[in-house]
Amino acid sequence: MKKVMKQSNKFATISLFVTILLASCTNLEVEQTDSLLAEGFTGIPTADEAASQVTAMYNNVNGYVGDQANLFALSEVTTDALLVPTRGSDWGDNGIWRQLHQHSWTPEHSYILNVWNQWNELQLGASEVLDSRSASSTESIGHAAFLRALGVFVILDNFGQVPFRDTQSDPLADPVVLTGEDAVAQILGDLDTAESNLPAAAAGSDNRRATKAAARFLRAKVLLNRHIYNGSGSAAASDMTEVISLVDEIAAEGYELTAGYFDLFTPDANNEMIWYIPTSVGNRIFNTLHYNSTELGGGGWNGFSTLAEFYDLFEGDANNNRGLNNGTLSDGQEERRGFVPPGGVAYDGSFGTDDNNDGFVDGSNVGYGFLIGQQYAGNGAALTDRGSNPLSFTREFVSAVDNQPSLVDNNEITGIRVIKYNPRNGAFAEHSVFFRYSDAHLMKAEALMRSGGDPTSLVNELRTIRGATPLGSVSAQDLIDERGRELYIEGWRRNDMIRFGQYTKDWEFKDDAAVGDTNRHLFPIPSTQIILNPNLVQNPGY
Repeated sequence: MKKVMKQSNKFATISLFVTILLASCTNLEVEQTDSLLAEGFTGIPTADEAASQVTAMYNNVNGYVGDQANLFALSEVTTDALLVPTRGSDWGDNGIWRQLHQHSWTPEHSYILNVWNQWNELQLGASEVLDSRSASSTESIGHAAFLRALGVFVILDNFGQVPFRDTQSDPLADPVVLTGEDAVAQILGDLDTAESNLPAAAAGSDNRRATKAAARFLRAKVLLNRHIYNGSGSAAASDMTEVISLVDEIAAEGYELTAGYFDLFTPDANNEMIWYIPTSVGNRIFNTLHYNSTELGGGGWNGFSTLAEFYDLFEGDANNNRGLNNGTLSDGQEERRGFVPPGGVAYDGSFGTDDNNDGFVDGSNVGYGFLIGQQYAGNGAALTDRGSNPLSFTREFVSAVDNQPSLVDNNEITGIRVIKYNPRNGAFAEHSVFFRYSDAHLMKAEALMRSGGDPTSLVNELRTIRGATPLGSVSAQDLIDERGRELYIEGWRRNDMIRFGQYTKDWEFKDDAAVGDTNRHLFPIPSTQIILNPNLVQNPGY
C-alpha cells in the first residue's frame, strides 16, 4: 500500500560545510574524530555560507513539518482528532500508529526518536550561524535565531528537557539540559533577536520564511504555554497582557480573519497566512482518502480518520455532511465541517486544472473537511470500495471479524475521513499552513479569558465569519472546542489539550491505564540519549 511519502533523512544535512558534523551529532554527542566542532569550530567563514546553511535548515523544516509521521503524528494522532486503524495488514506497522492514539508508546517508539533528533539538529545548526565567530549577515542571524527558538520550543513542548550545546564550549562536554523557565528564557531571548533582525512582511505576502509577524506569533504561543512549561500552574497576568499585545501587533501589519475557510488551504495568498511551509500537502490529502476516492496520485492510502466525538463538536447533522461544489451546504453544518459533493466540477479549461479526459476537474469529486456517508465520482456515480461495496464512510470503527469496536481488523470504510487540502487545488501543492492569524486571534481570546476578561465577542467574531451560530457566553470548554473546530489537523491539538487539562481525558480506544495519567503530557527521552548524555533524566512514568 502506498501510504508513506518520501521522508527526509534521519540526519538531514544542514549545509555542505557541516555535513560531517550533522551526520554524527544529531544526538548532540560529539566524537573527537567525526566532528568539525571536535576539531575546533571557528565559525562559518563567509556570509554566503551562513545564508546557505539557513536555506538548508528551512529545507529541513519543510520535511519535518510536511511529514505525516513524526511531529505531526505526535501532535494529532495522540489526540481525539485523529487515529489510524489497521485495515487488514494496511497501517499495522507493528502497532506504531495505534500506540500513539492509545497513549501506550514507549521510549523506543521511532517517531518519538525522530522528533528528538530532527528538532535538536535544527537548534544545533542554528547555533552555528549565531556563533559570534561566524560571518553571518543580519538577516541570517534573524532566521537562525527564529529557527533555534522553534527547535527549542518543539523539544520543550514534547519532552520538557532540551539538550543545548554551546558551540564555543568544549565539544566533548555533555550538553547542558534546559528545563522549565530556563528553556523558556532561551526561546524568548532568541525571539528577541529574531524579531529585531527578521524582515517585516505585510499580510498577503509570500511568507514561506519567517518574518517579524512569525516571531511574534511564536512568542505568543510560548507565553500562552509558559505556566505549563515552568510548572507554575496558572498563567501570569503579565504574560497574557503580552500575548494580547503581540496579536495586536500582528494585526497592525494587516493580518486578519478571512472569509472562505477552505480557500485558506490553497496555494493562493491570503491575509491569514503568517507562515506557510513550502512542502507538499500530498500526505494530508492521500493518507485519509480511500484507494478509489480519486484517480489522482494513484488513489488514497485509506488511513487517517477522526473519532465521531470530535466530529460532533461541529454544528450539523450527525450522520450527513452533504453540500454542493458552489458552497451550498445541505445538512445545517457550519462551513468548517465542510461537505461531501454529489459529483465533480465540469472541466472548462481553466488554468491550473485538468480533466484526466473524463470531463471533470481532477479531484473535484472529493469533498472538504469531514467525509462521511456515500462518496461520489466526478460524473455523480456512487463510488465503491475494492470489494464493490458502497464507498460510504461510517462513524464507527469496528472489527470485520466480530463487528465490535476495534482499532484492528477494520474494513475499508470505517471512520469519518478528514481533509483540508483538496486535490482539486493541487494534489502535491507545496503550501502547508503552519502559522495563521485565526490561531493568533484565538490565542488573544484565551489570554483575555485567562486574565479575567470575557472572550465571547472575539470568539463570536470568528464564528460569524465561519458561518457558525454565535455563542451566548464562552467558557474554557467552549474555547478549546473552538480551537479544535478552527485548527483541526494543523498540528496544535496536543498542545491545546494539555494547556486546557484535557489530554489525559478518556476517548474511544485510549488505554484505561493512560486515562488521567499526566505523565503522558511529555514523551519519554529516547533511551539511547539517556545513555549518551548523563545530564538528561528520564521523564516520570517511563
